[in-house]
Amino acid sequence: MMMETQRSSSSACYDAAMRALLRREHSQLELRQKLQQKDFDNTLIADAIDLLIEQDYQSDVRFAEDFISMRFNQGKGPIKISAELKVRGIEHFDLSVFDWFALAQNVRVKKYGEKLLSDYKEIAKQKRFLQSRGFDFDQINQAFKN
Repeated sequence: MMMETQRSSSSACYDAAMRALLRREHSQLELRQKLQQKDFDNTLIADAIDLLIEQDYQSDVRFAEDFISMRFNQGKGPIKISAELKVRGIEHFDLSVFDWFALAQNVRVKKYGEKLLSDYKEIAKQKRFLQSRGFDFDQINQAFKN
């Protein structure tokens, strides 16, 4: 009976993880946290996640790629994306395939229009906005050039 209960708990943990992955990609850390919230045993969680990785249903590399693309398309900069990935347990990722300078310029133009300003206060406001979106100093300054 004990073996049966353990098998059903293991299966329930795996199924819960699979349902989460069917909705969207999750990092290992996110999956672990969701399963812990459902009061699954840490050993069962580790076994379920290992099996999902082995079956290629869970991949931190794939999660990172999808996450970076999604945030890039939302107009978020590399500093913000890096911080968000680290919070999700992803330490290694490649941001070099994106043109962050062009994105910073597009985000600025979309919010404030094409017109380049000479008013210091307005320029500072726009730069703070881009900084809050996660762009670095060079990307922000480049966004104000023709």
